[in-house]
Amino acid sequence: MSNGPVGVALIGAGNISGQYLRNLTAFPDVRVLGIADIDTERAAAVAQEYGVPVSGTLATVLAVPEVEIVVNLTIPSAHGAVALEALRAGKHVYGEKPLALDLDEGAKVMAEAANLGLRIGCAPDTFLGAGLQSALHALRSGLIGTPVAVTAAFQTLGPESWHPSPEFFYQRGGGPLFDMGPYYLTALVSLLGPVAQVAAGTRRAREHRVVGSGPKEGSIFPVDVQTHVNALLDFPGAATAAATFSFDAPIRRAMIEIIGTEGALSLPDPNTFVGPLLARGLHDADWRELPLSGTTAGRGIGVLDMARSIRTGTPHRASGDLALHVLELMTTIIDSGERSEFRPITTTVAAPEPLAHDWDPYSGTL
Repeated sequence: MSNGPVGVALIGAGNISGQYLRNLTAFPDVRVLGIADIDTERAAAVAQEYGVPVSGTLATVLAVPEVEIVVNLTIPSAHGAVALEALRAGKHVYGEKPLALDLDEGAKVMAEAANLGLRIGCAPDTFLGAGLQSALHALRSGLIGTPVAVTAAFQTLGPESWHPSPEFFYQRGGGPLFDMGPYYLTALVSLLGPVAQVAAGTRRAREHRVVGSGPKEGSIFPVDVQTHVNALLDFPGAATAAATFSFDAPIRRAMIEIIGTEGALSLPDPNTFVGPLLARGLHDADWRELPLSGTTAGRGIGVLDMARSIRTGTPHRASGDLALHVLELMTTIIDSGERSEFRPITTTVAAPEPLAHDWDPYSGTL
């Protein structure tokens, strides 16, 4: 088994790469060695900004022998293909969500990794942040008794008002469910365990949308996905959940509430790593804010946890199995909406173990 910091390379130098690079270049247990992008000039500029020694094409970065983990930040339609190429180059892969566009492609990625003895990790890693980890500890302590019901919602008018190139949000692999659903569904599975079956209703409010900012402002583009999704999720032996994901709502909403036999928890926005985390007992007059423990470092802590786990030979938390289960939830929710019936979930996963209270991304342990 190797020792010392784990070599990492990023594939994709777009907007989200900056969030990863700010953190990964600050964590002493990983070393960012390369950045690749279809636009090699952009890759070179980002590499220079963050002091990364190698930039260029995917093949260039995969050829760096010290790279052990490839962080796949490509667009959703490329996630599966890039992951397979990286695996065949002998690299572990941590990808942005979703794992793949459909369950067959996701299962192919997982099978290839297993055959090669390599690991798959996948965003989101927000469930490892202080807000949701503190919620997990509160649940396991019995603070609200046994979970009975969950309400979750992400609602907005969609990203076309602010994103300069929003078209991919409305193509296959996009929409509110595939774009934002992983944050909510991953959080719920990490808190309550795997889902056994789902039912859903889905709608598409408009067949076309208009770019609202940037050089393409006023351009009209087609909508190929459902833009409003209502889903029911059955957690066997635990709660049932009602979840809404919408790009059609004029009032922004981002929430998860868990009702238990002894009270309720109001969780932070699962697209964040912080709070507030609120609790309310059966006879309390109002909510009270709970103290948080854990890291607020941000995107990339899933990569770091994976790197440390590679060195110690222990399971990493933002795992491919978790991502595959969430991918099946999303694809089956869409299928259920088309069939108007409950649909079973065939994959399962053990809820990830919580991080230690003193888990520190900035203290080198390797």
